[in-house]
Amino acid sequence: MTTGTQLKSGNRKNPILASIEHSPIATVISDPRQKNNPIVASNKAFSELTGYPEEEIIGRNCKFLAGEGTEPWLTEKLREGIAAQKPVLVELLNYKRDGTPFRNAVLIAPAFDDDGVLEYFIGSQVELPEDADAPSVNRHQNAVEIVSHLSPRQKEILQKMAAGFRTKQIAYQLSLSEKTVQMHRMLLFKKLQTSNAADAVRIAVEAGL
Repeated sequence: MTTGTQLKSGNRKNPILASIEHSPIATVISDPRQKNNPIVASNKAFSELTGYPEEEIIGRNCKFLAGEGTEPWLTEKLREGIAAQKPVLVELLNYKRDGTPFRNAVLIAPAFDDDGVLEYFIGSQVELPEDADAPSVNRHQNAVEIVSHLSPRQKEILQKMAAGFRTKQIAYQLSLSEKTVQMHRMLLFKKLQTSNAADAVRIAVEAGL
């Protein structure tokens, strides 16, 4: 099992696992190939948001932040997205380690290996103010504005990334060389003001790509 501890030790064999380490957004990665889809990696931002240390996160199912007030119809929407292997974004009530409830914008997105087989799910969380309606609209508008600066090809590649595809698969689907896709990825990361795929995917989903 790949864990967050291994990430800290400098393991860069899997870029998906490594990509969340320095993200300012609370993020975990789970492994659907294992029973109960356990979390296999988490970052410092997730611990800071939820109050859970890494040793209490790794190995648990992603739904452990749920509680008595968590909306079942929203958790069902997450389950449907996971079952369909498609990105899904919901805003639901979760609970921190000390029991404090918080409104959480949860994104779950698939990540496929080079053969097109589901490898991981990336889950990121953003705490929302109590009145979450306006911030939700603002986040969508901000994401749309940021994405509007991308070229048509960069948007196309970002859409493929949000769907969980890797560089090799995107290159094949778009009839491009891997080097060209990598170049566009670097440019779109710069325009999105991020350095990792997990954050780029969140922006894509918030923008409605």
